[in-house]
Amino acid sequence: MTEIATPRPFAAVILAAGKGTRMKSDTHKVLHPIAGRPMLMHLLAGIEALSPVAEVVVTGAGREQVEAAVASRGVRVALQEPQLGTAHAVQQAETALEGFDGDVLILYGDVPMVQTETCARMLARLHDSDMPAAVVLGFRPADPLAYGRILLDQHGMIARMVEYKDATEQERAVDLCNSGLMAVRAADLWPLLARVGCDNAAGEYYLPDIVMLALADGRASAVIEAEAWEVAGVNSRAELAGVEADWQMRRRAQAMADGATLIAPETVWFAYDTSVGRDVTIEQNVVFAPGVRVADGAVIRAFSHLEGAEVGSGALIGPYARLRPGAVIGEKAHIGNFVEVKNVTFGVGAKANHLTYLGDGEVGAGANIGAGTIFCNYDGFFKNRTIVGEGAFVGSNSALVAPVTIGRGAIIAAGSTITTDVAADALALVRPDQQEKPGWAARFRTRSAEKKAAG
Repeated sequence: MTEIATPRPFAAVILAAGKGTRMKSDTHKVLHPIAGRPMLMHLLAGIEALSPVAEVVVTGAGREQVEAAVASRGVRVALQEPQLGTAHAVQQAETALEGFDGDVLILYGDVPMVQTETCARMLARLHDSDMPAAVVLGFRPADPLAYGRILLDQHGMIARMVEYKDATEQERAVDLCNSGLMAVRAADLWPLLARVGCDNAAGEYYLPDIVMLALADGRASAVIEAEAWEVAGVNSRAELAGVEADWQMRRRAQAMADGATLIAPETVWFAYDTSVGRDVTIEQNVVFAPGVRVADGAVIRAFSHLEGAEVGSGALIGPYARLRPGAVIGEKAHIGNFVEVKNVTFGVGAKANHLTYLGDGEVGAGANIGAGTIFCNYDGFFKNRTIVGEGAFVGSNSALVAPVTIGRGAIIAAGSTITTDVAADALALVRPDQQEKPGWAARFRTRSAEKKAAG
């Protein structure tokens, strides 16, 4: 991600203290995934390009889950207990930011799709020549519902901000809504928060009240606008699905704009980090879990599932293939129907076209793995590797019991169980001699029919 400069050092405060009762889940609301990444991690990743001085996550209910999720990221944590509203929540971050004199960007853990560029615009607007006391992120949804409203004066500055519960009918008719996201200088934020009261319909300390307090001091605040999808909040499973669907729609459009062909776009599901090259063709009902890179010219056929895998240029995957973490498929290689690959490097032009499990190993360039072949990689305690050399041919219904190496150009006869290494260019044949007993089947059927008739 390209780094974006900000006017002054800033800290991000992310509110994640709510119970999330409408999710009806044992998992904290902000840890529910969109495109394979928890909502909170979407936010943290989005502001990384702005190089914040500090990131503070305000927790409350379910704090242990949130704290564990951010433990390895150097994120500071503040506790809101009890939970008395959004102004009170931000106030809990003051100690964590003691001595910090830059800007503060206030975000919400359940509003995960706000873009890096939008955050940068908020911080930049804070330092325009009119020096607003705060910058609020507004939006105009198709249906304003119960969002708080923003009323502007003749100069385009904020004249009033009001929660829906406290708004008049005339104020509710305004379509400019408050997302709750805000940028404020630290020097202004903490004194303003200390003055916020709770004389409102909910009896809570509202963050937007700092705008009106600043205005009473003679300092106006500004608003910038974002698209409604960017500030969509997630409070229920249905809203989670809606944000996911919107994200997928935009990601599919981006993939096609970048030169990929999606046969049925609405059936393809990307992860947050999926990388797809030019002239890639993706057929119907393909799912990309996190960690997938697909090089130029590859074809991903219908009903395939890829996770933690790399697909080389011109490779053919599927239909009905599964690539698991560690699968590295070389240029022009083929992984066919009902083939599962896990932690295997697959060489240039190698093929495994049917009904095969390949786990933990290496397949050399140009090798052919026959239908029904299994890499027997697990002995009940340890995973072991199977190495198949370049140009080797493994016949159908073979079991390669790891650790084992099949030499370059070797041939494994169909139906073999290989337990020791096979030399280069050798034939390995492991099966009993075929026996035939003339007339046995007819005699068997006659005896069986007589027994059945006798009762």
